[in-house]
Amino acid sequence: MDFRLTEEQEAIQKVARDFAQKELLPIVLESDETSTFPVDLYKKMGEMGLLGLPFPSEYGGSDGDYLSYILAVEEISKVHSAVGISYSVNTSLCAGGIYQNASEEQKKKYLPDVCSGKKFGSFGLTEPNAGSDAAGVRTRAVKDGDHYILNGSKCFITNGPLSETFLVFASTDLSQGTKGLSAFILEKGFPGFSIGTIENKCGIRATKVSELLFEDCIVPAENLVKQEGKGFGIAMKTLDGGRFGVAAQGLGLAEGAYDCAVKYLKERIQFGKPLFKNQYLAFKMAELAIEIEQAKYLLYKGVLDKQEGRPYSVSAAKAKMACTDAAMHVTVECVQMLGGNGFMKDYHVERMMRDAKITQIYEGTNQIMRMIIAGEIFKD
Repeated sequence: MDFRLTEEQEAIQKVARDFAQKELLPIVLESDETSTFPVDLYKKMGEMGLLGLPFPSEYGGSDGDYLSYILAVEEISKVHSAVGISYSVNTSLCAGGIYQNASEEQKKKYLPDVCSGKKFGSFGLTEPNAGSDAAGVRTRAVKDGDHYILNGSKCFITNGPLSETFLVFASTDLSQGTKGLSAFILEKGFPGFSIGTIENKCGIRATKVSELLFEDCIVPAENLVKQEGKGFGIAMKTLDGGRFGVAAQGLGLAEGAYDCAVKYLKERIQFGKPLFKNQYLAFKMAELAIEIEQAKYLLYKGVLDKQEGRPYSVSAAKAKMACTDAAMHVTVECVQMLGGNGFMKDYHVERMMRDAKITQIYEGTNQIMRMIIAGEIFKD
């Protein structure tokens, strides 16, 4: 097995790392404190080709591979994970869902703007009574001539207030449960479509997360993706890919906090010597280094499964669970490493700890990941 990155992958990794350090690091504390998303810098990521990395140039993409894209999410998330998850949702879920499932006309209409950063993309599945249980979706789509009429709502939608392109799921037959779920591409400004509450969050505070409201919302019939009843399969396959993005966000958080702790342990003098001379702290950092490395290679292996056409649902679940559990554990430990300073915002690790928690919850809770992995273990 060859664990080396290609020259192209290393180049993209460096571009993303330099951008994060030079452009995102100076604004991340204020961005978190004021819950302000750096729209201009996000659009710059589009101009640089990062947002469209894994898609063909014919749809406005950069002709890169999926691992290159995941490396970019990881590097961005080391510094500003709120931007990292907005990036992931735009590229993995909205653009990814459209690219894998939409018609040629739909792809050519919607992907170039989402890939370039001219328009943000969102993914609308979750509802107040439909989180892990997609069968609970109650947003309804009724065919009426050359359009559908949608009624209902979505919640916890990342990029919601900023987006102009939405991949949304609604039931065209409630009696069929998940078999009645259908997918639609919506645009900001469709009649009857509005943004509801913008959430006030514990972590990823700069990311804009909101409700989507549909009140007799008119959606052209041509914006149905595939056929009626195909939405559940589209949603699950899209989420599989999206879990790699969340895993990369979690991995980036763990690495970012770890780097902060290494720097602090070298510089902080206690009892006449640097903190890293304390064997307990040094050994703890060694343990965290191993945990991060294990998670990293589960992620990269899973991404290669997807990239090379192998089944990847279970690989995605393993990567998502490993990386996000590592994010939570490592960030908590790094706050402790910094002592009282770790609890102060200027040292970054308390923000990373707050950001890490949600990674264990969204795009499939880690309890659901365990169910997926166990299902594979014990299948007939």
